[in-house]
Amino acid sequence: MRLPEEPESPFQINIIPMIDVVFAILTFFITATLVLNRTEGLPVSLPQASTAKSQTQNKIVVSLDAQGNLFLNRQPIALEHLEPQVRSLILQEKQNIVVINADENVAHGKAIAVMDRIRKIEGAKMAIATKK
Repeated sequence: MRLPEEPESPFQINIIPMIDVVFAILTFFITATLVLNRTEGLPVSLPQASTAKSQTQNKIVVSLDAQGNLFLNRQPIALEHLEPQVRSLILQEKQNIVVINADENVAHGKAIAVMDRIRKIEGAKMAIATKK
């Protein structure tokens, strides 16, 4: 006995799960990009320089904000303690690049005083942070 054949339904591709996966991946990459955007110093308004180069090595960051406050790797520090602290970081962590992250509105004399202290440290290479 032969049963009547049921008509086959046309094949369909359901793209809704694929769209969900694409949005999940997109969300992951957007979140990861925002988290991976490292800030190495305090938020200061950096001066611009057309010849700025990116440093890829580990570095010690000295920040000067607009009010003239001094920070070493995001920790407040007095100018008198800057030289011995940087010297000990260079010896401990084998990092010799000291990046000065100074606000463009900070007094010129304060920035020079910081540079002078860093220049006294043997083996320290100094760089000044700018934005392109």
